[in-house]
Amino acid sequence: MITQFNLGEIVVDVVKKDIKNIHLSVYPPVGRVRISAPLRMDIDTIRVFAITKLAWIKRQQQKLRAQEREMPREYLDRESHYVWGKRYLLKVEEKDAAPEVELKHSKMIFHIRPATSHERKQEILDAWYREQLKEAVPALLAKWELLMGVKVEKLFVQKMKTKWGGCSPGAGSIRLNTDLAKKPPECLEYIVVHEMAHLLEPTHNSHFITLMDQFMPKWRLYKEELNRLPVRHEDWAY
Repeated sequence: MITQFNLGEIVVDVVKKDIKNIHLSVYPPVGRVRISAPLRMDIDTIRVFAITKLAWIKRQQQKLRAQEREMPREYLDRESHYVWGKRYLLKVEEKDAAPEVELKHSKMIFHIRPATSHERKQEILDAWYREQLKEAVPALLAKWELLMGVKVEKLFVQKMKTKWGGCSPGAGSIRLNTDLAKKPPECLEYIVVHEMAHLLEPTHNSHFITLMDQFMPKWRLYKEELNRLPVRHEDWAY
């Protein structure tokens, strides 16, 4: 069950769960605020917690509202698509054969069967981007495992609405957003190093920042570059 309270003009959704700690999230595209709280925690305590985080909430909302987003994909000729930061113009070619994506000069040739649905076109391209990422990441893992002295036990590549990556330190696994295959290679490498650093330090504390500065001194530049680039269009259901 979701309850709500207001902090001025900001509406905060509260969800009580069987969890130990309170969690605050700000969701794109407009900055919806949600707090997940332990079942035992009363609403006044949750409100005080939200007030202490108000400045952070407003900063996150400002970032999300300023973030450039792609237009909805229609998969039509001359539509712009990006691979490793480079812009390609889509060329749709229908033929009765297995679907295929091919890059030629500045064109992305999209071979599909006649009457392929919009949803199926999206699935095909998403799968293709996932494969590009899966092919690129192993070399990065091998490089940074040596430099950082850690081991990635499992790699997951998936669509992610609100994050570029994730890490489960206990399992030694990292997750990467499929859309990183659309961004410049240095952005992917930054996210890989970021998530691998969480194998050494699970939180974003000062030790984590020190590790990032040590292993990738220009990480802030790559982070800014990634945050400036458009993110995929999503139909957000609240």
